[in-house]
Amino acid sequence: MLQNLRASAAMLLVFTLLTGLVYPLAVTGIAWVMAHEGALGSLVVKDGKVIGSSLIGQSFTSDKYFHPRPSATSAADPNDPTKTIDAPYNAASSSGSNLGPLTAKLIDRVKSDVAALRAQDVSGPIPVDAVSTSSSGLDPDISPEAALLQVPRVAKARALPEDRIRSLVASQTEGRVLGLLGEPHVNVLSLNLALDDLTH
Repeated sequence: MLQNLRASAAMLLVFTLLTGLVYPLAVTGIAWVMAHEGALGSLVVKDGKVIGSSLIGQSFTSDKYFHPRPSATSAADPNDPTKTIDAPYNAASSSGSNLGPLTAKLIDRVKSDVAALRAQDVSGPIPVDAVSTSSSGLDPDISPEAALLQVPRVAKARALPEDRIRSLVASQTEGRVLGLLGEPHVNVLSLNLALDDLTH
């Protein structure tokens, strides 16, 4: 019996070290060498200051900027820790809304977002990512269609020709990985930084 306990304890120790220490350190080391920028969080630096990450969405609300995909992340309510409040792009609480397609709260939010776009003289079909959240709530990218939808608003707010803003969106659009994987997308933070550079 004691011999079996020793063997079990030894195996527990060995696998704890392997899976809890050696494996994470090896993966971190490989990431550090092969994808150094990603291993550091893909931080975006401007004028010597970290202003965000290319991997995590941010809230842009000014008409002068392209807006990201809606976010459903939340945080603890400071007045009642048993409840949550909306906290868009909260990286400490990555999640989708988990609201079903027939939930009144989701339907009302999407209708409100569509109405807000229509109030900006947006006509025609609205890309789904312009009014729906991602499963993480942190999506830093939007579809080229969602970016182009915002061109008239941004151009008007910055007093620039729409064609110039459309060209900027096209230059910031990334294609499929290896021409096969994923969908074309535009990183909102990168696009807004390029937009600031364009107008300075």
